Amino acid sequence: QSHPMESNQKASGDGLTGTQKEAALLALTQRTGYQLRQENGQRRYGGPPPGWDGPPPERGSEIFVGKLPRDLFEDELVPLCEKFGKIYEVRMMMDFNGNNRGYAFVTFSTKQESRAAMKQLNNYEIRNGRLLGVCASVDNCRLFVGGIPKTKKQEEILSEMRKVTEGVVDVIVYPSAADKSKNRGFAFVEYESHRAAAMARRKLLPGRIQLWSHAIAVDWAEPEVEVDEDTMATVKILYIRNLMLQTTEETIKKEFNSLKPGAVERVKKIRDYAFVHFNQREDAINAMNALNGKVVDGSPIEVTLAKPVDKDSYVRYTRGTGGRGGSLLQTDYAGYTLGQVLEELCQKNNWGQPVYQLHSAMGPDQRQLFLYKITIPALATQYPNVHPFTPAKLCAAVDDAKVHAAEHTLQTLGLQTEGAGDAGCAATAAVASVAFPGM
Repeated sequence: QSHPMESNQKASGDGLTGTQKEAALLALTQRTGYQLRQENGQRRYGGPPPGWDGPPPERGSEIFVGKLPRDLFEDELVPLCEKFGKIYEVRMMMDFNGNNRGYAFVTFSTKQESRAAMKQLNNYEIRNGRLLGVCASVDNCRLFVGGIPKTKKQEEILSEMRKVTEGVVDVIVYPSAADKSKNRGFAFVEYESHRAAAMARRKLLPGRIQLWSHAIAVDWAEPEVEVDEDTMATVKILYIRNLMLQTTEETIKKEFNSLKPGAVERVKKIRDYAFVHFNQREDAINAMNALNGKVVDGSPIEVTLAKPVDKDSYVRYTRGTGGRGGSLLQTDYAGYTLGQVLEELCQKNNWGQPVYQLHSAMGPDQRQLFLYKITIPALATQYPNVHPFTPAKLCAAVDDAKVHAAEHTLQTLGLQTEGAGDAGCAATAAVASVAFPGM
């Protein structure tokens, strides 16, 4: 007789039927001695493995394996991962039908093993035409909170966050570029564990909780871009944050040449941050260690190594029709900018002021690239899975990145931004009646 569960697990492609799968999983656990436990929405293999003594592996030993065929299980995934090192645990996300949900987390015993697995398995063809997507898994303890009144100080935000959530360790606030006595309308809140951060996010998401009677937008803070050590070992460019708007490139160059005259090749300043290019990596490292936290023109600066990005994730936007890309961005709606259209849309719908968060990275050709994410406070609470609005491409100029982010957000909100002709009127009409797809 056939079991009702099995009808959902029929052979598809290279998959096996339910009974064959069970036999294959049993054979795996008998071979390795690892336990396989069904938990809430996931299946855990190992964690810890047999005979493991001591604490779990260090942070950074876990990888995220995505784009899994739905009928692929531990009997295929484990042998593939074992080639790269000792597996501590595999957590496969499962649905009610007994299929996987398309992804799993694999923890190795060391960071080195997980790095090697990540490099080899990303885009690995696991079945005919099916490529895996593998990246570092970040056990994130930090939330992004947008919509904070700009007059609030770090201490006030910290005590307010401690009132509404548990396990807050720290709050990171960046001063506004134009006025250092104000914040930028958002903060990063650091929790003692991933679990505490997840509980806080769940509590803050539905929008029941306001801070100082303001609607807030909450999401996971972007994990720091993990760049492999080989690449980082060649970087000789420093990324400087929290500069005063009036601080000049000359001043910055003088500061960073102070340890060793002539060490700096060039300085590029954008608003309140800058990139300092060195001729030698060693000089960059020494300058970073010596100058991080130094007060320049009245503002303590943050100095880190610039992080490169891979070639695939950026495109150059060219304005107007002069550039090679033709007119990709119609930035002008009969005198309207996309940013204004977005702001009006938010005002009309009482969604709160859109919060722009600037992210930047180093392009493959050592050029700086930019990406803005946009958070709309009221929507963040209504549609938690849509936020923040994040364009897929990085841009070569800050202003283009801003326009591109606004354009991406409006398109996601169902407001077409194509064709500038009569768009001024069309845009304002559409602003009033935008339909937000509950994605």
